[in-house]
Amino acid sequence: MPHDSRSAQEETGGPGPHDHHLQKLLSRMTLEEKVGQLFVLHVYGHHATEPDAADIELNERELGVRTAADAVAKYRPGGLIYFGWAHNTRDPQQLAALSNDVQRAAADGAPGIPLLLSVDQEHGVVARIGAPATLLPGAMALGAGGSADDVREAARIAGTELRALGIYQNYAPSADVNVNPANPVIGVRSFGAGPEAVSACVTAQIEGYRDAGVAPAVKHFPGHGDTATDSHSALPYIHHTRAQWEELDAPPFRAALATGVDVVMTAHIVVPALDPALDPATLSYPVVTGILREELGHDGVVVTDSLSMRGVRTKYGDDRVAVLALKAGVDQLLHPPQPELARDAILRAVREGELTEARIDESVLRILRLKEKLGLFEQAYTTAAAVTATVGSEAHRVAADRIAERTTTLLRNEGDLLPLSPGTHGRLLVLGADPVSPSGTTGPPTSVLAAALTELGFTATASGTGTEPSPGTVEKALAEAASGHDAVLVTTYDVTPGDPQHSLVTALTAIPGGPPVVIVSVRTPNDVTLLPGVAAALAAYSWTDVELRAAARVIAGRVRPTGRLPVPVPSPDDPGTVLHPVGHGLSYPPDGV
Repeated sequence: MPHDSRSAQEETGGPGPHDHHLQKLLSRMTLEEKVGQLFVLHVYGHHATEPDAADIELNERELGVRTAADAVAKYRPGGLIYFGWAHNTRDPQQLAALSNDVQRAAADGAPGIPLLLSVDQEHGVVARIGAPATLLPGAMALGAGGSADDVREAARIAGTELRALGIYQNYAPSADVNVNPANPVIGVRSFGAGPEAVSACVTAQIEGYRDAGVAPAVKHFPGHGDTATDSHSALPYIHHTRAQWEELDAPPFRAALATGVDVVMTAHIVVPALDPALDPATLSYPVVTGILREELGHDGVVVTDSLSMRGVRTKYGDDRVAVLALKAGVDQLLHPPQPELARDAILRAVREGELTEARIDESVLRILRLKEKLGLFEQAYTTAAAVTATVGSEAHRVAADRIAERTTTLLRNEGDLLPLSPGTHGRLLVLGADPVSPSGTTGPPTSVLAAALTELGFTATASGTGTEPSPGTVEKALAEAASGHDAVLVTTYDVTPGDPQHSLVTALTAIPGGPPVVIVSVRTPNDVTLLPGVAAALAAYSWTDVELRAAARVIAGRVRPTGRLPVPVPSPDDPGTVLHPVGHGLSYPPDGV
């Protein structure tokens, strides 16, 4: 019997003790309704029925409808995913109202099944929902903190606020082991470079989300940590042997599955050792069914990474991608760029015998089970009162600040320059990179850092110079630095040899008799190796407000730095030579605070 024609009972081991009502619901659904459940769509607009004119135009162009409610009526999707760039996330009360309204649209038509609303809210450098929601340290920062309790609490806070917004699925945590320091797509989204440490963090995050009543999606299977290619723009290859995969990539996923995680997200990567056909893992039967389901025993939901990414679209058209993902063993099709084309391709594949309706039933049953487990059939709505009481609460914000303090990592401190005190270094100049907030609601980083230091008793002036300061900007910054400032702080963002940031910091450190220079790296911690002239260097791992405020408290000596590198920092000239190993991190002497 072909692998895609097994019955749902054969695939799932027969109906579970509580599955009969779900099987009955499934039996009443048309094929079109079943196929709709496989899709997690994006829609444009902050309102389900009255979006802005520009969002109506975008919905019509990409979805063939005017509004989110129209999209739910047309496609009957299993879920929606929210994005800031789709203008879904203006503020918490608006987002909760949107969630309620799209759930009503789902309930109003056949088959009347609640939506599984989702978001990609990893925190750190990937956050779709911003302030006043609580923003938390991202994965690598949490890895630097080294506390399973903090990792678990961060997920519990994040999940509790998502559920108050009507969101029951989060595409986090990343189980990718950051083997390649030059990885452009994972980087600080990974908890670290050690499989054991990453496994512990992944397990703790799953427990935290589960405590909050939200389904995490552990990603990106079979492991995206050793690639120098961004799967958003191309198809990466990972050349680990099967033995290397078992040693480096598999442990966090095994740990996640041991906790009973409900959802696994696939990666748009090629691992020849796992599938010699060189198909992206998302479309690979040997990877999804052979390894994830049969070898590792995952019988929960499998969701694709976004199907709009180039990595999954380089070999096949958007119509074939949807069909091949289902044939591989995937259940949820996330964010397809042409949903009508993908839906029609699946229906055609069933009519022509390439897929069977029984295969569709397998996936729909898994999705229904997840919705039932999350309580969506009983209560899919939220309330304004829940948002007010939960989202961005004082308790959550205080906890986020304390967690962030324990992640900040001091990498260099020549002459025990830090901590600074207002009495000896009262006038501070804050320069550097001002990357846009991942949620679009906070920052700019130099201003946040300067404001935090001013609150701590310093006179701090911000003058953002950007990631590519012009010669004129550098000249102005040098003049400012030499005009009576006691120290200069620079936020750095992925410095490369000879780039404008490198030139700026190098020039600052060369001012005759000039003030000492401190860098705060706001992405990878590698910047310290390229800037030998700086007196002190800290790693914040992101540029969100919570991490910058924590860095300010560390600089001012209000808290001692306790973060430790979760990844090695290699020499820029010889990647095989490690300058700062995993576990490196300085602190202040007991009398230095």
